[in-house]
Parts: sequence; C-alpha cells; structure tokens
Amino acid sequence: MKIKEAFSAIAEEINAMPTRAAMGLPEQYLAPEVEQLTHVGAEIYGASPSELISIIETCEASLEMRLAAGLFLGLLGDPRIRGADPEMIDIAGGEVRIGLPLKLVSVVADRYKERGVKQEWIAKEAPRHVVRLDPYRIGKYLVTNIEFATFLRETGYPEVPTSWAFGRFNPALSNHPVYSVSDTAAMAYAEWLSRTTRRSFRLPRESEWEYAAAGPDGRAFPWGEFAEDCANTLESGLLMTTPVGCFPKGSSFFGGLDMAGNVEEWTSDFYAAYPGGTTIGDDLATLAAARNYRVCRGGAFTRFQDLARCQRRHGPVGLPLYPISFRLAEDI
Repeated sequence: MKIKEAFSAIAEEINAMPTRAAMGLPEQYLAPEVEQLTHVGAEIYGASPSELISIIETCEASLEMRLAAGLFLGLLGDPRIRGADPEMIDIAGGEVRIGLPLKLVSVVADRYKERGVKQEWIAKEAPRHVVRLDPYRIGKYLVTNIEFATFLRETGYPEVPTSWAFGRFNPALSNHPVYSVSDTAAMAYAEWLSRTTRRSFRLPRESEWEYAAAGPDGRAFPWGEFAEDCANTLESGLLMTTPVGCFPKGSSFFGGLDMAGNVEEWTSDFYAAYPGGTTIGDDLATLAAARNYRVCRGGAFTRFQDLARCQRRHGPVGLPLYPISFRLAEDI
C-alpha cells in the first residue's frame, strides 16, 4: 500500500499525537509516491543544467522526471540558486485585501475537520480587510540549504538546522529549502545578505506574503482550487522536501513558487488579531506563553492542504511535524 491510499481521519488533538498518527498514517512502512528514480534518471543522465531547469519548471514533465532533474541539478550546481543575487519578484503594492470573510470561517473549518482542524484555528484568518502595502520584492524561491550553508560558513552563526543530520549539510539536498530554522536565524541570514550586497533584504510581512501568494483576487491556494500536482503537501505522498520550483503548476499569481507546501515560511509579524477580529488563545498561544510568536505561512510536506491555504495563519509548534523555512523580501 502507498501513503496516498492509507490516510485516516484525525479525531484527536494533532499536536498531542505521535507524528505518524498526526499525519493520518499507521506506524508501519508505506511506500511513498516516489520511492526511487532509477527508471527516469537514465532518461535525463547527461542533460545540461539549462535542460534540467526546463524539465523541473515545465508543467508537462512527470513528478518523477522533475524530482530526478532537481537532484541532478543540485549536484551539478543549480544556476537558479544565486546566493548573492536571489531572483526576486516585483510587487507594486497599494491597497489590497487579505484574510478570510467571517462568514466562511465555519465553512472552511467543516471542510477540513477530518484532518483535525479546529474552528478556532480558522477564526484567526478573519475578517477580510484592507491593508496598504508599499512596493516590495519577494523571493521567487525559498532559501536553500546551500545558501544557508554559505551563511553559516562565512559568519560562524551558532545555529545549525536540526534537519541536518549530525549538523552536516547534505550536498544531495543543496537546492532543497533549508528548514528547522529559527526566526532569529532567518533574520540573521537576511541581515547578513543585506550587508554583503548593500541591499535591503528581510523577512516578508504577513500581509506581503499573503498578497504575493493569493494575488488580488484572494485565491485559497496560489494557483486557485486545490490540486495534488500543484504542491508538495501530505496529499502528494512524498514525505520529503523537494528541490525548489518542482511544482510549477502551483505558481502564484505573481510567479512565486512553493508558496504552498514543501515547508512552512516565517514572516516578520507577531501574531495579533486582525482589525475587527478576535484574539485566539489556542495551543500556539499556550506554547508561546513566554513570548509572542511570529506567524508562519504556506504549509509543508508533512501536513495536509488545510495548512497550505493562502489565508492560514500558523506558528512554531516546535515539533518535527512542522518544518519551517523562509523566503526573502526586499524593500524597493
């Protein structure tokens, strides 16, 4: 049996359950959707970096082909990963609407109740309201392992991602997003890159992230309605990170990739109720009782689609179930 055939309903408190149970999976081994790539690796062996990029970010290529191309490209040196000059997307800003209409809170909560979602979690997203955004840029891709390794090597910053086994950066995952990174480490990376490049990098504000993901029409997912082949969420059955940009069908309105699934993303804002909304004292408030917590967005390969919705507001639970990374924003 494969992972995608084995999901069961979650009726208990997710964050109090064993990790596999919280994902709706039994404890025994189940074959992931892509268990090996031998049959497609031979087809693209010897391809040039430009040919591999074309495979990764082409919607017609199979998932197996895109993953194999991403693996080869990571080993060759992924030219999309430009550490000192990351590819950024210009967003004009202006008066934009973010959040979820109050009348839809119970609708969304009911839709995902079999995945253990509580209505109070969704209530954080309401009401839909207007914010004013200055023009800004946001990263097309998440920050990768190779970029974060460069930062650690050049600065000696004392936090190694816990996802790196024994503190060792894995070259085979060079173009995968770095994760298990604290908010302070993510901000330190942005500050270091700003000093190095004399630019103004930072974490995106929560409203900037949502607008970049959902676009002016407030999509539920960056591409529209949920589809498994648009994002690396638990529905994909992969149970691993993927090279950045491997789900081109999931491109956002503005062209951002992996803004749903793969790994969650830090924003710079601490959680607070939206104007006209109610402060929610849920499990995150309890876990973060000693301090405020920064809001995370975007969902992950370990969680179902509900966490990948553009309007979903989450935070650092401190469990492997919630791998957190970041992408850069930049002042114009």
